[in-house]
Amino acid sequence: MSRRQRKVRRSVKSLLNDEGEFLTLPGVFDALSAKIAEKIGYPAIFQTGYGSAATLLGMPDFGLLHAGETIDNARRIIKSVNIPVIVDIDTGYGNPLNVQRIVQDLEEIGAGGIFLEDQVWPKRCGHMTGKEVIPSQDFVSKLKAAIDARRSREFVIVARTDARATLGLQEAIRRGIEYRKVGADVIFVEAPRTLGELREVPSKIDAPLVANMIEHGVTPTLSSHQLKKMGYRIAVFPLSGLYAATFALRGVFTELIRTGSTKNSRRKMVTFDDFNSLVGLSGYMNLAKKYA
Repeated sequence: MSRRQRKVRRSVKSLLNDEGEFLTLPGVFDALSAKIAEKIGYPAIFQTGYGSAATLLGMPDFGLLHAGETIDNARRIIKSVNIPVIVDIDTGYGNPLNVQRIVQDLEEIGAGGIFLEDQVWPKRCGHMTGKEVIPSQDFVSKLKAAIDARRSREFVIVARTDARATLGLQEAIRRGIEYRKVGADVIFVEAPRTLGELREVPSKIDAPLVANMIEHGVTPTLSSHQLKKMGYRIAVFPLSGLYAATFALRGVFTELIRTGSTKNSRRKMVTFDDFNSLVGLSGYMNLAKKYA
């Protein structure tokens, strides 16, 4: 077990093993968003592929992000916090051998787990149109490769199916059941379209389940409390922070170009001192004095 792994307080799996525990995971996309989530008190976080593509590349979640970029971003995020980070690795960026390598690389740098999906590559955001999925037996090969690659069973593997969009909810449920039998720790049926479909998934799949809450996406957005009552164990809000940050940046930049000032936006900003506290400036000041 690596030094970084020993630093993590609790694994996602141990949190899920607590009876009645429900995890609400915010989507983070860089070290700063991760530190904010940790400071607020989240016990674990999710590195979003959509957010990584947007912030690293300025591009959509359309299969444009590659494995190296995902790992580099994960390394910075994991290093910045002391809570488990689950990393979205899309389809694994290739065949089962590619999946094995990225699992090994992520576990080595201290990741708490992965989301792995059964889309055709290049993939696209689960709430976009035009998705396709690979045959379930092909995904099972990738899933087995991921399971074999991890060194610790505390490294959680979430199997995601996007089959609802093209093959219907029943096929998505069938795949979820199959992926659980193969050994996935958590099952994620992406993009149910109605409240009825959201309820049907936990009634048919006996496994810890993820619900993906994207504001203005195709799935009804519910609270964590509502999802827990339905039978889910994890709610991911992958884009809430990204969309809020984008809204704030657009607002303050617009004011600045129109008026030459940010006076009206300051009430929506943290202060200079608040921000320095967030990033731990005082600790670095003390180190500078120590080595002066």
